[in-house]
Amino acid sequence: MLFNTVQYLIFLPIVVLIYYILPKKVRYVWLLGASCYFYMQWNQIYILLLLFCTMVTYTGGLLIERFKVGHKESSGKKHDYKKLCLVVCIVLNLGLLFFYKYFSWGVSTINRILLIFHVSEITWERSILLPVGISFYILQSLGYLIDVYRGDIYAEKNFIRYALFVSFFPQLVAGPIERSKNLLVQLHEAHDFKYENVKKGAILILYGLFLKVVIADKAAIIVNTVYADSSGYPGFFILIATVLFSIQIYCDFYGYSTIARGSALLMGIRLMDNFNAPYYARSVREFWRRWHISLSGWFRDYLYIPLGGSRKGTARKECNRMVVFAVSGLWHGASLSFLFWGLLNGMGQVAEDLTEKIKKRLGNPHIQKAACFSRRLCQMLFTFGFVTFAWMFFRASGLKDALLILRDMCSCANWTILFDGSLYELGVAQEPMNMLLIAIVALLAVDYLKYKGHDVAELFLQQDWWFRTVVIMGMIFIILLYGCYGTLYDTAQFIYFQF
Repeated sequence: MLFNTVQYLIFLPIVVLIYYILPKKVRYVWLLGASCYFYMQWNQIYILLLLFCTMVTYTGGLLIERFKVGHKESSGKKHDYKKLCLVVCIVLNLGLLFFYKYFSWGVSTINRILLIFHVSEITWERSILLPVGISFYILQSLGYLIDVYRGDIYAEKNFIRYALFVSFFPQLVAGPIERSKNLLVQLHEAHDFKYENVKKGAILILYGLFLKVVIADKAAIIVNTVYADSSGYPGFFILIATVLFSIQIYCDFYGYSTIARGSALLMGIRLMDNFNAPYYARSVREFWRRWHISLSGWFRDYLYIPLGGSRKGTARKECNRMVVFAVSGLWHGASLSFLFWGLLNGMGQVAEDLTEKIKKRLGNPHIQKAACFSRRLCQMLFTFGFVTFAWMFFRASGLKDALLILRDMCSCANWTILFDGSLYELGVAQEPMNMLLIAIVALLAVDYLKYKGHDVAELFLQQDWWFRTVVIMGMIFIILLYGCYGTLYDTAQFIYFQF
C-alpha cells in the first residue's frame, strides 16, 4: 500500500478513528494488526520474514537482559553469553538481508571473476524478489538489540508491543529508522486525542504529497527520459536531468518521511524528522548531518564509533569514515555504482578534513575570515554540485552506465537548450514544467525557514485562518491538477522502497 494512493487515504482515517475509539490498553494491538495488513498489501508471504526478524531480536533482547542481571555464572561468563547472543542475532538478521539483497549480485560478481580465469560459472537461475523495507526494519531491530546489550534500554517484555515497534506502518518500509528510546517508549504511553496533533499531522501529510506527486514524480519523467538514452540527450540535457534527480530523490524520500511523520502524529506518536534542509549545507559533512538523519546516526552510533571513531588518530578516523560510507553505499544497493557513490561521499569528507588542517597550519587571517554571504553561497553551491555529481552514480543502472553518462554529458556544450524550448520535449509540457519550477522555489523557501531553525508546520498553523485556508486549498488544487498519478505514469513507487 502506497502513501500516494486513494487506498491509503481510506486506510489511514479508519485506523486513526478505531485507534481512538478503542480502550487505551489495547490500542497497540490494533496498530499491530493494521501494520501487518499494511505490509501484506505488497507480498503476503514476506510477513513471515518480518515475523522471523521480530522473533529473533525479541528473544535475543530477553536473553541479553537475563545474562546481564539474572545469570548465576561469573561476570565473565555472563559477558560471553551476552556477546554470543548478540553476535548470533546479528548474523541471522544480516544473513537474511544478504541473501535477499546481495546473493544474486554476489553470484554474478564471482562468475565474472571465474570468467577471467576460464573457470566454469556458478549456475543460479532463480530470481529473488527483494522484500519491501527489509533494510530498514532489520537495522531498526538490530539498533534495539545493541541498545539492550549496551544497557541503554531495558528489553521489551511484551512481544506484541515490540512487534509493533518493528512494524509500525508509517515508517515500516522506508524509515525513518527509529530508536527504541524514542518510538518504543512512546508505544508504552496512552495518547489522548489532541486536535493540535491532527491539524499538524494533516498539514505534514498534505505537504508530503505535494513533494511526492508534484515535484518528485514530475521531475522523474524528465530524468527517466534522459537517463534512458543519454547518447540521444547529451551535454546539458544530462546536466539538467542530474540536477533534477537531486531534487527528485530529495522530494521523493523527504515526501515519504513527511507523510510518515504526519500519519503517526495523528495518533499522538512523534517520529523523528529525517531531513533538515540538506541542500543548504555548506560542506559534505554537514550535508550528511542533514540528509537521511536516521541512517547517518545509525551508522555513526553502531558502526563508526565501535570501529574507533576519531579516537585513534587521523589516519584511523579517515579509514573508519571510508568503511562507513562503503557500507552505506552497499546498503543502498548491490552494485558497484552504489559502492562508488558511497566512497565518493566519503572521499569528499576526507578532503574537507585535510583542507581544514592546511588552513589551520597556514594561519592566514584572510583565509580564516568570518564567513560572509558570498563565501557561504559559494560553499553551498560547491557542496550541492559535488553531491549532485555523486547522485549521477546513484541514479545510473551500473558503474559502466554511469561512466557512459558522464562521457555523454561532457561530449557537447549545448547550453542553448535552456532557451530554445528543447526541455519541453522531455515528457513535460511548458505549463506543468513552469509549475514544477514554482514548486521547487516553494520547496527552497520552506527549507530555508527550516534551515534557520523554524518548525514550519507550527509556524504555518500560527497564521490567520484565511491564509491557512488559501494555502491548503491551493496545495490541494495543485496536487490534483499537476500531480502525477494513474496508469500513464510509472511514478507511484517511492525510490527508497527498493532499499
